Amino acid sequence: MAKSELRIIDELVKAAAEGDREAFTGIVRLMMNRVTALTYRMTGERESARDLAQETFIAAWTNMHNFRSEAKFETWLYRIATNKALNFLRQRKETVDVDTVEPVAASTPESEHRRAELRQGMLDFMEQLPPGQRAVFELRFYKSLTFDEIAGATGKAVGTVKTHYREAVAKLRRLAIEKGWRE
Repeated sequence: MAKSELRIIDELVKAAAEGDREAFTGIVRLMMNRVTALTYRMTGERESARDLAQETFIAAWTNMHNFRSEAKFETWLYRIATNKALNFLRQRKETVDVDTVEPVAASTPESEHRRAELRQGMLDFMEQLPPGQRAVFELRFYKSLTFDEIAGATGKAVGTVKTHYREAVAKLRRLAIEKGWRE
C-alpha cells in the first residue's frame, strides 16, 4: 500500500472512530478489494468471500471504538477478516468449487493452460493447509505483511506464525517439485 494511501486511511480511521460514517465508507472503498481477496483465497468461494468481506466491515464499524490507534488499521482489519474466514471454514467441511475461478487471459493456449494449472494447484494447495497455516501463508505471501503484523492479525505468537509459514512453504516446495513447477 502506498504511503499516501496509508495517510488517507489513517485520516479516515480517525474520523470513523469519532462516528463519521462517510469516513468509514471511504475506508470500505479503499480496502474492500483487499479484504475480499484475502477471504477468497482462504475460502475459495467468490460469493462467500464477498459476504465475509461485508461482515468484516460491519464488525469493524461496530467495533471502531476498540481499535487502538497505535496499531496498524490494515492489520486490525485483516485480523477480523481472517477470523471471519476461519470461522466460516470451521462451519463448512466441503471442497472448494474451483470451477468458479475466473480464467486468466493468456497469449497462447499453452501459457493459458499452464496458468490455469498453476492457479488450480495453488487453490488445491491452499485448501490442503490447516486453517492456521492458510491464514499465515495468505497474509505473508499475498499481503506481504511482516511476521509481527501477522501475529497481530491472527492473535498468534510470532514464533508460531513463523513456524506456520515455514511449514506451509515446505509443503508448497514439495508440491512444486511433485507437479514439476520447478526443477
